[in-house]
Amino acid sequence: WTDILLRWDPKKHDGIHTVRVPSNRIWLPDILLYNFADDRLREQRDALVVVDYNGTILWMPQAILKSSCSFDTLYFPFDEQSCLMKFGSWTSNGNKLNIDFVLQDSMDMSDFVKNNEWDVTKNTAARNVLYYSCCPEPYVDLTFNLELRRKVAFYTFILVLPCALLSLLTLVIFWVPPESPAKLQLGMSVFVAFFFLLLVLADFTPRAAASIPLIGAYFCLSMVMITMSTVLACIVANMYFRGVRVNRAPRWFRSCLVNGVARVLCLREKIVEIDTTSPSKKNWNTCVITQQNGRNNDTDTKCAKVRLLENMREIRDILQKDDERRVKRVEKDKYVLEWRVLACIIDRLFFIIYLFINIVGLIVLFVAKF
Repeated sequence: WTDILLRWDPKKHDGIHTVRVPSNRIWLPDILLYNFADDRLREQRDALVVVDYNGTILWMPQAILKSSCSFDTLYFPFDEQSCLMKFGSWTSNGNKLNIDFVLQDSMDMSDFVKNNEWDVTKNTAARNVLYYSCCPEPYVDLTFNLELRRKVAFYTFILVLPCALLSLLTLVIFWVPPESPAKLQLGMSVFVAFFFLLLVLADFTPRAAASIPLIGAYFCLSMVMITMSTVLACIVANMYFRGVRVNRAPRWFRSCLVNGVARVLCLREKIVEIDTTSPSKKNWNTCVITQQNGRNNDTDTKCAKVRLLENMREIRDILQKDDERRVKRVEKDKYVLEWRVLACIIDRLFFIIYLFINIVGLIVLFVAKF
């Protein structure tokens, strides 16, 4: 800018054309960053002002500016951010203090030092003349727009690659038989691994972000599905190994899975129907025919017949108890088998849902990135 009070004739001052003076000794325009977000009281370091003999003043302060910027982490770590930096006078209107670009309507990136985390993809600026409700005068500002793209090389090895490997292990979980102890061990291990990745993700994303990262929601969804599959496998394994009292699955639950989900997944023909009708009870009644003959009705014969009847009753009781135990064991095995079949159907359903979510997620990330 030009200050007419700082002009002189070089011939009268030993041929001095320019001088450098401290910035606090002359008038400076109150150009400030509107969206300033620094806890320091000052936003620039002291720099000398170059004053020319014709009143032209050049002031290039060194500053580290921190501005507020809304963050959208929906596609983290493949996200792109757009940040605005608005400069203008805080007290002087456009009639008293006018600002404009000198050479180009963008930031000078010739001395820009590349960042290890962000790439600057776009650098634009605009001069705005605004009218506020408080004042009739125009206010001029220069707004710079920086579009940043996150570098994903680091996050690929920290989050993306482990997530892909854990997703494959999660798909394997749904194919392990529900009565196998390996299913519980693998499920809990993958659950803990996803939880650890969720903690790592929380350290890399801002707390006050405008949205939740899709990869974080994917972690939570994976943990929920692993938990449901593991709990169901735990129930089946408990019935299968410990021999606890087994109840049949509810009718609505069986009907929904067997007649609905299994038919859609083409598993209906592989399901063996369980016959729940009680087996016919055997008739253990004995009929003893005695010959009424006065000559053979001696005392020894009567005692032998009585002992025979008692032995037959004992044998009948033993066979009845053994048959009841066998029926209960067969019924329990049928119910355990039914729970196992239902668990397999649910695992197959979870497998398809999880695979579908992975495919859709890859498509969304691919479209968002390119």
